[in-house]
Amino acid sequence: MTSYENRVVISGIGQSAVGRRLNRSAIDLTVDAALAAVADAGLTVADIDGIATYPGAGGGPAGFAGPGTPEVQDALRLRVNWHAGGIEGPAQMSAVINASMAVGTGLARHVLCYRTVTEATEQGGGGRSGIGAGIPKIGGTLQWTIPFRAYSAACWLALNAQRHFHQFGTTREQLGMIPITQRRHAGLNPKAIYRDPMTLEDYLSARMVTTPFGLYDCDAPVDGSTALIVSTADYAPDTPRPAARLEAVGTALRGRPSWDQFDDMTTMAARDAAASMWERTDLRPTDVDVAELYDGFSFLTMCWLEALGFCGHGEGGPFVEDGRRISLDGELPLNTHGGQLSAGRLHGFGHIHEAVTQLRGDGGDRQVPGQVEIAAVANGGGPLAGCLLLSRWR
Repeated sequence: MTSYENRVVISGIGQSAVGRRLNRSAIDLTVDAALAAVADAGLTVADIDGIATYPGAGGGPAGFAGPGTPEVQDALRLRVNWHAGGIEGPAQMSAVINASMAVGTGLARHVLCYRTVTEATEQGGGGRSGIGAGIPKIGGTLQWTIPFRAYSAACWLALNAQRHFHQFGTTREQLGMIPITQRRHAGLNPKAIYRDPMTLEDYLSARMVTTPFGLYDCDAPVDGSTALIVSTADYAPDTPRPAARLEAVGTALRGRPSWDQFDDMTTMAARDAAASMWERTDLRPTDVDVAELYDGFSFLTMCWLEALGFCGHGEGGPFVEDGRRISLDGELPLNTHGGQLSAGRLHGFGHIHEAVTQLRGDGGDRQVPGQVEIAAVANGGGPLAGCLLLSRWR
C-alpha cells in the first residue's frame, strides 16, 4: 500500500536516566535524551530540522508536561523548518504522527520528538495528584467529575472496566495477569523501577484504589525523558543501528470525544484508532511479533488488545488469563520492558523506545526469541488514542 508512511523511519532513539525523584530539571533530562537519540541516529544537532513534543509546555498538573519545543530548541540551538507541540490530537502519539507527516511531505528530514515527565519529583513525599489538581476554575467535562471527588483518570476508567466486567464476565484475576506478566518482564530490564516478582496473591492483596483497580493496576510515576528521531526513509541505509520503518498509523476518532459519553464504554477511542491503522496497511494482527500497548491502567492494555484485533471484543480476559500468550515466549509478547506499570510512566514514549529496541534485537535478557519483524505500539485511552505499526528495516 502506498502512503506517506512508506517515506518515514525512526532512525534513532535515546533515553535519559529514569527513576523515582531524580531531582533533576525537565530540560536537563530532555537534553540528555535528545543528544542520545541524535547520536544513535548517526546525526549531529545541526542535522535536526524539526522538533515535536506532546503535550507542550503548560499542560496538566506539575511534572506532567515537560519543556515546550521553544525551550528545547533554544537549549540545543536548533535551526528548524518545522515544529509542533500540543495536547489535542491522537494522544501521546500525536507528536510522532505529526513528525512523520512533516517528514513524509518534505517539510523536514530529521525531526526530534520527545516526551519528558518529572511527576515523581513533583509528587514529593505526598500522594499522587489527579488531573484536576491545582486547577483554579473547573470547566468542561471536569465540572461533572472533580466536584464529586473523581479527581483522576483512574476513577473515570474504573467505570469502563466495571462495565467490561459486567458485560463480558471479566475478572480481577484475569486483569491481574497483565501487571503480573509485565512485572516478570521488568525483572529482566535493568532500567525498570519495580523488578521484584509479583504473584497473583500480591496483586489481589494490594490496597484498592478505585474498584476494580488496585495499586498494581496503576502506572508508576517517574522522572525521565525519551526521545526519538523521525527521519526520511532515504537516510535509513546510513544509520549506525537499524532503522524502524513506519508501516501505518492510526488516528481516527469516530465516536464522541468524551470520557463518559462514548457509544461503547468498553472500547473507547482505541477502537477507532486501531481500525484506521489497519485500513492503512496490508498487514494483519497475525503479522505482529510484539505489542507495546499503553498501560496507564491495566484495563487500557486489555482494551488495546481487543481493539487491535489480537482477540475478539470482550475476549481480553480469557486471552490474558494465564499470562502465557503475553509472555516473552508467547504468541504475542506484551510490554516487554515492563510497561508503565513496572518500568515507569514515561507516558507512552517508553513503549515506542521499546518497540524499536525489540526490532533491532537489542533487548538483552528481555529480547523476544527469534527475529522481531513487526511491532505494534499504542498510546492513550479514554477519548484520546493513537497507534502505529513499525517494521524492521531490511
